[in-house]
Amino acid sequence: MGVRGRVLGRIAGILLVSGVAVAVGARQAGEAKAQSVVILVKDPSGAAVRGAQVRVAPVAEKAPEKMETNDKGELELPLSLGEHGLLVQAQGFRSYASPIEVKAGTEAQRVSVVLQLGTGGGPVIVGVAPEKGVVLLTVMPFPEKFRITVEELKGMPRKTVTVHNTHSNADETYEGVLLADLLMKYGAPMGKEFRGTAVGCYVVATGSDGYKAVFSLAEVDPSFHPGDVELADTMDGKPLDAHSGPFKLVVSEDKRPARGVRNLVALEVKW
Repeated sequence: MGVRGRVLGRIAGILLVSGVAVAVGARQAGEAKAQSVVILVKDPSGAAVRGAQVRVAPVAEKAPEKMETNDKGELELPLSLGEHGLLVQAQGFRSYASPIEVKAGTEAQRVSVVLQLGTGGGPVIVGVAPEKGVVLLTVMPFPEKFRITVEELKGMPRKTVTVHNTHSNADETYEGVLLADLLMKYGAPMGKEFRGTAVGCYVVATGSDGYKAVFSLAEVDPSFHPGDVELADTMDGKPLDAHSGPFKLVVSEDKRPARGVRNLVALEVKW
């Protein structure tokens, strides 16, 4: 190849590299743009599902404080252009997961989601029907389901715990039994026994509607972690009402009350 050919080859190479750089830059600029996307969630009958929890990945840069659908079953999000993963969950329905592609447009892009009836949004314990006035307790590796009643709690050491309800912006005073005392009574490795493999244990608390909350055993054990996790049966000196009781799991140190499980029906200690 002559001098002229080598020069032309270099110029072509520079143009090719520049072209790639321009293309990459344009693509990155496109990815940085946000498009308004409306997630519309309905049930099989076509009715709007209010309060459905929505998650997307990558996440929205300016997401609303609550990633939940409104009374119309809608949630509007500013999403970057390109592919996203979408997950929608609601109590009483199966979880919905699907990829979505966000494209540029002058109007909001609408994504319709139909949730199928089931328990994917908050599964109840299989084979266990909630028994009124009873919490079923299992502590692995024991196969038994221990029946915890109000009467049993009344006979155990009691403690009063005050927590702030951010929803009502009011303090609430509960009385009941520390979860650590109850679990220790039924063989969970608490106190001096909390070591070794026990550090990997966790507790699953389930409400009658299928709502679940998870705690490491370390969070429950007061000798290891500050704060109280209590199985309460009274609030402000009165038995819990039908909305919350007869049992409610109360957590004193959480900044948000999301792990407070009302209408508690089951506790499981797992390895």
